[in-house]
Amino acid sequence: MSEETPATTMPRIGDIAPDFTIMTTQGELTFSEYAEGSWVLLFSHPADFTPVCSTELTEFARRSGEFAERNVKLMGLSIDSIHAHVAWVENLKQILDTEIDYPMIADHQGKVAGLYGMLHPGESTTVTVRAVFVIDPEQKIRAIIYYPLNVGRNVDEIVRLIDGLQTSDKHSVACPVNWKPGDKVIVPPPKTMAEVAERNSNKDYERLDFYLCRKSL
Repeated sequence: MSEETPATTMPRIGDIAPDFTIMTTQGELTFSEYAEGSWVLLFSHPADFTPVCSTELTEFARRSGEFAERNVKLMGLSIDSIHAHVAWVENLKQILDTEIDYPMIADHQGKVAGLYGMLHPGESTTVTVRAVFVIDPEQKIRAIIYYPLNVGRNVDEIVRLIDGLQTSDKHSVACPVNWKPGDKVIVPPPKTMAEVAERNSNKDYERLDFYLCRKSL
């Protein structure tokens, strides 16, 4: 990693995703152009040719259709060269019979890792942690998850999280613990006495208390 690597920042939920232009396995890309009109799942892995990362990248690729159905584009990153990325992608095709069909950012100077707070010195000073950023079509960061170097991500949970965000946006509701598509959702808590009265008489709600009501979509 270059000595010119920018200081690590920590973007927050609700921030606009930092823009960048960088080389990837699909050529030079500008994030804002790649993301236009879509959700984006931007994730980092510690290093190329490592075992846990190999299982993660291929699982994302195998399930790329699920993300596409949700209008989600995938974009991976590590602090490796484009040559290492290309060689690894070819290797994964051979040993795990999976083609990585999304762009892999060659962030060998740590530019993007610094912008997105993917470098956690307490964990490692030379590689990124397993960061996940869910970014909406307005290019706003909607969720952030960090995993340690030695535990792979749960792709089922990432898909569930995206489903929850998209359901909440579409129906102006919230999603309770362990929610999955088809389950009841939470009606936002009332802000006025008129809203309290309305929910007390609404037959479509499962009313547990005035502030906690569930409904089916």
